[in-house]
Formats: sequence, structure tokens, C-alpha cells
Amino acid sequence: MSDVWKPAVTVASIIERDGLFLMIEEDTSDGRRINQPAGHLDPGESLIEAVIRETKEEAAVEFKPSYLVGTYLSRYMSKRRGIPVTYLRFAFAGEIGQTYDHPLDVGIVRSMWMSYDELVATKDQHRSELILKCIDDYLAGTRIPLEAIYTDSSVAGEIK
Repeated sequence: MSDVWKPAVTVASIIERDGLFLMIEEDTSDGRRINQPAGHLDPGESLIEAVIRETKEEAAVEFKPSYLVGTYLSRYMSKRRGIPVTYLRFAFAGEIGQTYDHPLDVGIVRSMWMSYDELVATKDQHRSELILKCIDDYLAGTRIPLEAIYTDSSVAGEIK
């Protein structure tokens, strides 16, 4: 095992429609939890590609990111691995397009629309304490242009 510390890079989508937020319910090692459509950055993809892919896999909808809401660093004790894991989350807000007719990702029970009050009332069921922080920042108007995110072509191609 490497002694180099590496946070797990994740992306999350914040999608609001008529005062409701698109959330997912998923089975985790900590039991059934509520989360935003979210997941890990995969090799060879940009952060924007990752959030589009994860939202499609977990909620079966097309995600069109408009801006970055923020970056978030947190630590969590993994019950499955028995060690602390640090997450670096990039939360994007945007709109949804078409819906897809395919099964949801493994472990995802369903997608659902929830009000802010419902999210606050179910805080003990959240997969991460960052869910409300991201939504609070979104509601406060935090907006970072997508142009502030750069992905070098070497990420998807050959290293020079």
C-alpha cells in the first residue's frame, strides 16, 4: 500500500425544479441513504463528463451543468474498510434534459424529488453531511463559471 495520501474525487449534481431537488435513495454499507446523484471521477474523464455520467447512471436523466456551486473537502470513517477516507467533492448545478429508459446504477433504489424541508427532516438519512451544505450554497447563489474548470487533453489521451 502506498504512503501517498490521495483524497477520493467525487462529483454531485444539484437539480432543482419547482422548489424540489432531485435526489436518489441508495443502499450503502451504512444502510439505505439519501444522496444527490453523485459518484467518483473515473480515469480519462473531466469533472464535467463525470457529473453528466453519474447523473445518467444514478437518476436516468440527462444532466446539463450550468455552473460549479463549490468544492468540498470532508472526512468519513469507512465502516466497510475500517479506515478514514477523505473526499474532495465538486458540486454542479444545472438542468435536466431527456430521461433514459435504462436500469439505475447498482445499489440505487430510486430517484425522487424532495423539498428543502424534507431534506432537513431526513438529515440523519443522508449519505453525506455535504448534501445540505451544497444545497445551502446553491440557494445562497454561489456560482462559479464552468470556464473556471480546465481539463488538459492529456487526461483523455496519451501522455506526452
